[in-house]
Amino acid sequence: MVRGQETVKRALEIAASGGHNILMMGPPGSGKTLLARCLPSILPPLSYEEALETTTIHSVMGQDLSQGLIFERPFRSPRHSISNKALIGGGRYPMPGQISMAHNGVLFLDELPEFTRKTLEALRQPIEEGQVQLSRAQYSVTYPCNVMLVCSMNPSDQVDGPLSAAYLKKISGPLLDRIDLNLEVSAVSFEKLSNTVAAESSAQIR
Repeated sequence: MVRGQETVKRALEIAASGGHNILMMGPPGSGKTLLARCLPSILPPLSYEEALETTTIHSVMGQDLSQGLIFERPFRSPRHSISNKALIGGGRYPMPGQISMAHNGVLFLDELPEFTRKTLEALRQPIEEGQVQLSRAQYSVTYPCNVMLVCSMNPSDQVDGPLSAAYLKKISGPLLDRIDLNLEVSAVSFEKLSNTVAAESSAQIR
């Protein structure tokens, strides 16, 4: 349950209903990461077919599936130092990347401008097409990656001097074109944080 941020929560509800990609901009400590982590809990439950797809991808990665099919929507939050191969997929025997591990769920890129421009550019086609095609000399593999892309960043005026231009320059126009909602996330006052009135739960929003 998240206290405050009513406008942002309403925007996330709209995004969840339509599968829209989101960019949240706000100062550190305003709750961007917490809001992103709560997003899967208001998405519709996985259908059997979606659970089967999700479980298959995780099985390819050798994860423990002793509990059966995965019925919770994935949430993946790779670090900004991640390589293209780890994010998109690849290797001598092409394996899924983080974007496919987030299939049917949320891929969260915290501090978006800290990722290299090359890495962000590699996201454009998979986000647009909902799949990743990995080709090698002997064969090619296609992995699904139907994800909600959720990104966060600090306001550029909080980045020192000339670094602010470089901070924003990493984010290309074509990538921003694939983001449907831009949300301003302000710091929450102590009064709202300490309010004892129960906020709307994820189950109610779902």
